[in-house]
Amino acid sequence: MSVVLDAQDVLALGPVAAVAAIRDALARGLDPDAEAPRAVLPLARGQGLLMPSEAGGWYGVKVATVAPGNPARGLPRINATYLLHDSETLTCAAILDGVALTTLRTPAVAVAPCLSRLRALAGASPGGLRLLVFGAGPQGEGHVRTIRAHVPVAEVTAVTRRGGAPPAWADRHLAAGDPALAGRVRAADVVVTATSAREPVVEGRLVSDTAVVLAVGSHEPSVRELDGVLMARATVVVESREAALREAGDVVLAVKEEGLDPDSLMTMAGLSRSEASVPADRPLVVKTTGMAWEDLAVAVAVYRQGGRKT
Repeated sequence: MSVVLDAQDVLALGPVAAVAAIRDALARGLDPDAEAPRAVLPLARGQGLLMPSEAGGWYGVKVATVAPGNPARGLPRINATYLLHDSETLTCAAILDGVALTTLRTPAVAVAPCLSRLRALAGASPGGLRLLVFGAGPQGEGHVRTIRAHVPVAEVTAVTRRGGAPPAWADRHLAAGDPALAGRVRAADVVVTATSAREPVVEGRLVSDTAVVLAVGSHEPSVRELDGVLMARATVVVESREAALREAGDVVLAVKEEGLDPDSLMTMAGLSRSEASVPADRPLVVKTTGMAWEDLAVAVAVYRQGGRKT
């Protein structure tokens, strides 16, 4: 009989264990470039996504939908369910809340490859890191929570189109056109872009040479959050070169502008095997689009922890 793990069960794993699950999967030799691409199905009112993966004795698939009109109805834009099977019998061991799984694993994937850089920055900043987060939704909050779980944080600034009262997880909230924003970009140790924007939200020339930039909002080849200026001057880390050049607009458009050499892209697997070093005097951009192996790694960790079984 399948175990049902709801959102509370999934989130109970916590960000430290989620990051460890991603790092462990890569350390065991998992090759993201060998993954089958996710299937994106056009639907009458949005998109359907199927994300299957098999590794380490487990097979899992996330079934998700994206309905752009749902927020106007008071409903979630994204819905998802995750089905986890053991590879031996192919029976379903667990059914997990897929939205909570995505909320947990997305920041874990972004933080996993830059953990050493974050710790080095924190060591040089006794008061803690300064975070600048574009987007005030669940992923903005999730990235702040995941970073806080690993290194000290001094302050968090949230940025949205209109600004307003700070969300509970931020110290201040600026509008995108606020004159103070340029100074915040220059001073930021970590910049997170977790938006639905289709054009760059960060002026790349302002980003510090030592900063870490976590870009998670774009997963279409024509959509970007980061400009070509930043991508050209940064060390860019991706989950998979093939997936990034297929889906990551931040990468695809920078390559088309000839500011970014696709051969310069570093992969998470390569970093985990110490096949590449990351220069300390260039911005470090971690660009993710979300892959099925990441859901599987975290889902297995959730299942093994147990949670509240129903």
